[in-house]
Amino acid sequence: MSVARKAVAAAERLVVKVGSSALTTAGDGLDVTRLNALVDAIAARIAQGSQIVLVSSGAIGAGLAPLALGKRPRDLATQQAAASVGQLQLAHAYAESFGRYALTVGQVLLTSDDVVRRAHYRNAQRTFSRLLALGAVPVVNENDTVATEEIKFGDNDRLAALVAHLIGADALVLLSDVDGLYDGDPRSGSTRRIAEVAGPADLEGIAVGMSSSGLGTGGMVSKLAAARTAASAGIPVLLAAASDAALALSTAEVGTAFRAADSRLSARRFWLGYAAGTRGRLHLDDGAVAAVVRRRRSLLAAGITGVDGDFEAGDVVELVDPAQRVVARGVVAFDAGELPELIGRSSHELPEEQRREVVHADDLVPFRR
Repeated sequence: MSVARKAVAAAERLVVKVGSSALTTAGDGLDVTRLNALVDAIAARIAQGSQIVLVSSGAIGAGLAPLALGKRPRDLATQQAAASVGQLQLAHAYAESFGRYALTVGQVLLTSDDVVRRAHYRNAQRTFSRLLALGAVPVVNENDTVATEEIKFGDNDRLAALVAHLIGADALVLLSDVDGLYDGDPRSGSTRRIAEVAGPADLEGIAVGMSSSGLGTGGMVSKLAAARTAASAGIPVLLAAASDAALALSTAEVGTAFRAADSRLSARRFWLGYAAGTRGRLHLDDGAVAAVVRRRRSLLAAGITGVDGDFEAGDVVELVDPAQRVVARGVVAFDAGELPELIGRSSHELPEEQRREVVHADDLVPFRR
């Protein structure tokens, strides 16, 4: 068995994410049989001594049938209405199902604001820690009833990756209607499932698409992004079919496994790299990219070629290479209005009060490429 699969199988604390298409259907709403099968697998793992946080989609899908909606609505107000109805059904179904094993469920509804803001992030950490210490199973969903385009996560896959780091999880398991990552569209019949992803190089040339179920917001694109986020932060990931939940949560010998980076990011650096909202972009030349990404140096004004956005000193910005790829994130030390006259100039050419790093190495998170 691979290192990643061994890590998932042995994990003492896991985040398990399940998608809408694995729990609901457009015509009938929530499928209690499938939900019970998922709970059976989770309860079996808990009985072995593991702690599990469940990130569950399905609130909007569960609300479609009661509201006589034939398909997932596109407008935000109707989505929120469906979520308000479906969230109650989903929570009740989980409470009853886990109750078969004398397990108590605690519902946690989050918006991206709860993760982006450091104070909210710490509050969420404390809530999860206490729920788990009390033996409860936290069931997490995005708070669709109040989320807007500006604050929504966009998909629960990303939410699951953020929660996995927030609670100090040993592994992340992403369950959906697809049994792993393929090197193309699995419906074509001419593709192969990728069993192991050891690093970014294994994903070169992989083409993935959106879900065709019409119930979720993610698809393989969001699952792959979430897996890469967690793995880059030091958390092994298993991507598998929800129908294989029992195997995924026991031997882990199904689906696609993503090997974790050798070191785990601190809570602050993970927040900076993956959770915090960004206010602008700094464009770097090749030399600055090499210094920041490969040598983990601070970013100086001499390596900047352009500035986008309206930010202030202390805001988080993206650092992009000449090909417009985001290579790092960091806390900028200057306001956007100060930088145009500084960029491209060496430190000795600047006034003494401006001879400081634009982004200090301690406040910078480079991304694996």
